[in-house]
Amino acid sequence: QVQLVESGGGSVQPGGSLRLACAASGYISSPYTMGWFRQAPGKEREGIATINSGGYPRYADSVKGRFTISKDNAKGLLYLQMNSLKPEDTAMYYCAAEPMYSGSSFSVARFRYWGQGTQVTVSS
Repeated sequence: QVQLVESGGGSVQPGGSLRLACAASGYISSPYTMGWFRQAPGKEREGIATINSGGYPRYADSVKGRFTISKDNAKGLLYLQMNSLKPEDTAMYYCAAEPMYSGSSFSVARFRYWGQGTQVTVSS
């Protein structure tokens, strides 16, 4: 059974940075894709970044150039480096994983495993 646990959320001023981490336990069959999603109050969960087992990233237009997704296979960690944060980035951020998949879909339904989320608040 795959378990995902996010960490690194918090409160930051506009223009600041945060790095989220997602610790994965259990075996995720390769190929696989992992991703970061976020959900703001009253809004649907949206995909913002994915990376597959080959290391290829994809970003939503809203975060492109500001966020970077990466992974450390040896440590079983997925990261999201978030720079130049804006108030509209405020949301609960979720890590997700889908085994036996090498695509870059942002569809919530595409991912089988989810973490519990970590809150990011950007405010002055």
